[in-house]
Amino acid sequence: MSSILIRNIKSLAGIREAGVKTIKGAAMKTLPALDNAWLLIEHGVIHSYGTDGVPERADEIIDAAGKFVLPCWCDSHTHIVYAGSRESEFVDKIHGLSYEEIAKRGGGIVNSALKLANASEEELFDAAWLRLEEMQNFGTGAVEIKSGYGLSYDGELKMLRVIKRLKEKSKLTIKSNFLGAHSYPTAFKQNHEAYLELLIDHMLPQIANEGLADFIDVFCDRGFFSPNETDRILQAGAKYGLQPKIHANELDYSGGIEVGVKNNALSVDHLEFTGEAQIEALRNSGTMPTLLPSTAFFLGLHYAPARKMIDAGLPVAIATDFNPGSSPSGNMPFIVALACIKMKMLPEEAVNAATLNSAYAMGVEKQLGSITVGKKAQVFITKPIPSLAYIPYSFGSNLVERVIL
Repeated sequence: MSSILIRNIKSLAGIREAGVKTIKGAAMKTLPALDNAWLLIEHGVIHSYGTDGVPERADEIIDAAGKFVLPCWCDSHTHIVYAGSRESEFVDKIHGLSYEEIAKRGGGIVNSALKLANASEEELFDAAWLRLEEMQNFGTGAVEIKSGYGLSYDGELKMLRVIKRLKEKSKLTIKSNFLGAHSYPTAFKQNHEAYLELLIDHMLPQIANEGLADFIDVFCDRGFFSPNETDRILQAGAKYGLQPKIHANELDYSGGIEVGVKNNALSVDHLEFTGEAQIEALRNSGTMPTLLPSTAFFLGLHYAPARKMIDAGLPVAIATDFNPGSSPSGNMPFIVALACIKMKMLPEEAVNAATLNSAYAMGVEKQLGSITVGKKAQVFITKPIPSLAYIPYSFGSNLVERVIL
């Protein structure tokens, strides 16, 4: 279908001029919108929009009376290629075990690595495809998917090949992230140098040879990879054209934010432990602070200080962290709700964080994340709702009626 006209839109929200890359500080409180609007899509891109002069013809005409139209969510941090689930660890958490205690008992990331080693590419693809379809139904149009449950040469390449297949088949925009430095495998717990050599000297050249990744990532936190190890891995990835991203400061003040900014990381993610020094490091950098509130929700952690970051003039993105251990959900509207309820972000701030800023955090802000003429037509239409604030307010309902990719 070459043209779609959406008319009688109650509110067309998230309108931006071309060239706007991110929304920072006080500007995040504003979500430009047109009431009683129309939107014309032609040949897969946003052609035009307005309030007057409604086009008379299109291959498909959609009446959106009483409904909102927004740019699709961009979920810039997920781990949706995995084998099996970890609900037994969910019960362990109820019994009082911490994330780190579960990991020391062979749970956590290492548990997922063992399951992944026994799964075929086809099994991994089929399971991830179902997760993608579920995410799309919540209004998500772009997803970054990380490896990191292989923790071996064969396992990491298997994951990245599955992600490549998902890219080729799905209508969603997908970016691939090599996270071989997710955790030290059991066999390398006492020999970090050997695993770093495997990652840098063997995995990276093959990943580059097959074109399997867009980004390189490291879990820089207490009990995982040190700032010096992180710096070394990111610099090795940069030699192969992989843009850095970092898991940072989820468990402690790890130095991950600072090493991310030093390496021009596109984003630093988690950030539950963020103070004045870390905010100052991020100021005037090109690194997007990306917050994952459902991880704090699921693990019982304190939430990242979104309010402090925004009030200090920073941009903020939000994402699901969809994974089997600490955030087993790809429900972006729930992430928007948590951002409002637990991190005191205004609805407009949360939507900006989940659209344009999260598009920037996965390197697709020129194509996605806003209602902008010439951008890819990835939008969703809500069910009839009274206001934008009703989306996070009604956190238990899926208010997405239709997704157009």
